[in-house]
Order: sequence, then C-alpha cells, then structure tokens
Amino acid sequence: MIKKNDTVQTLLDALPFIKEFNNQIVVIKYGGSAQTSPELVQKFAEDISLLYTVGIKPVIVHGGGKKINDMLEALNIETSFIDGQRVTTPEVMRIAEMVLGGEINKEIVSLLNSHSIKAIGISGKDAHFIKAEPKCEEKWGLTGNITEVNAEIVHNLIKDGYVPIIAPIAAGDNLGHSGFNINADLAASFIAKSIGANKVVFLTDTPGVLDANMELLSTLSEDEVIELKDSGVINGGMVPKVDACLEAVEGGVPKAHIIDGRIEHSILLELFTSDGIGTVIKLEN
Repeated sequence: MIKKNDTVQTLLDALPFIKEFNNQIVVIKYGGSAQTSPELVQKFAEDISLLYTVGIKPVIVHGGGKKINDMLEALNIETSFIDGQRVTTPEVMRIAEMVLGGEINKEIVSLLNSHSIKAIGISGKDAHFIKAEPKCEEKWGLTGNITEVNAEIVHNLIKDGYVPIIAPIAAGDNLGHSGFNINADLAASFIAKSIGANKVVFLTDTPGVLDANMELLSTLSEDEVIELKDSGVINGGMVPKVDACLEAVEGGVPKAHIIDGRIEHSILLELFTSDGIGTVIKLEN
C-alpha cells in the first residue's frame, strides 16, 4: 500500500508540470551515451512517448559523432577536430551525411514509431529548411553555421501530429552544393529559437554545469555563465554546450537545460519534478 501511495504522489507531483507544458514545443538534443546504450535508448523512447501522449510536442535533434568516427576509421578516411568541432572535408561530409541522415536518423524514427509515436525523419536539406554558410572554410571546411531555419516546415509537421527527428545537415545556397555539417548542439539551439520552443534540453554525458568544487549548479543566469566561462570554471567541451544554451535563451527560449543522459528517464526527471537533475540556464535568476 505504501508503494502504491508513493506512485500516486509521484503522479500528483508531475501533474502541474504536465499541465504547464501541455501543447508546448520542447526541443531535445539527443546524443552521447543516451544514444549509444541499448538500455538508455529504450528509456529515451519511453520518455518521448510519455511527452507525446500528454500533449507536449517534442522535436528531436540528434548527433552521431561516434558512429561517424567509426565509419571513417573503417574506410581509412582521416578526420580531425579544431576547438571541439570536426573539420569536414568533402570526403568526411559524404560519410557524415550518410551516417546522420541515412543511418542514425532512420534508427530513431523506427524506434519511436515502434512506441506508437508518429515520428518522421528529415535533414536540413529537405525543403532546404536549414540553410548555412561556412564557419571558416579554410579552417573547418564544410562545417557550417546556420543562417536560416524555415520554422513553417517544422510547425506543419507538428500540426499534423508528427514528431520531427532532425539530422544536423544544412543546405548551401549554391546549386549542387554538398551541404554543411552542423554541430548538433548549435543546431538544436538555433532550431529551438526559430520555432518558438518553450524549452531546449541537451542530453550529455555529465551531470550538468559544475562549479569550481565540482558541485552541480542547478540554475544559472546568462551573466553567471559568462562569468564562469571567463574564470575558466566552464571549459573544454562544456563551452559549446553553454554557448548553445545562451543562443537559445537570447533568442527567446525561456529555459535551456543541460542534463545527464546517462540517467534513466532523465528527461522526465528534469521536466516533471521540482528539483530536476541538471542545470537550467535562463536570462536572469
């Protein structure tokens, strides 16, 4: 009986959040261990299924760096990174698009469809709904920065009851251009602000943003993030993630979340509990 009462209390605690986020768009950047662990993959699908069922509108932007690396290694194609971003040669671009759009994207679509979700996979090349320009062609090659997102494409899919699964490949302006490889974190933030999302959630392999004592910071303002970056507390791979969060909140997304995707049902724990499990970044505390 005690266990049943605890279950009821959990549902009651989640109810205000379910009501608050009903009919709202939540962009989720899906990557890291949550994307590669078979157990966590299933928990992710269950989380998206619940969001979808209670009237929240998820939009998934996925990465796939590990699988790209594995394929490049198998084909003996060299790859390198500068400042945490892949240098995308034409050869690497072909493999990145094949893995992201042709393999990972369809795996996620199939997974969610098997959980009775109307998922549909697209890349930024479809209807050219994501356009980009070179980040710095001499340095990063075909790695791009997004210049435009056609929000209508995503809104139409949502209106028709679909969950968009987006591969971070963008179209170029020139006829026959091979396209651009886009950092998935930055793609998620740009898409979130362009479509008027209520939240953007980044699944990572860390608990969230940590202070100098390696303690989790549950809430940060824009000014606090900048201060922590300037002091070196936020460094390395966390820098592009907080930059993506800042881009989103500066673009009108109320909150950006960095959470530990290695925790089962991390999305539900972050969105439907008072304490959450990660770091929330917003303009002001």
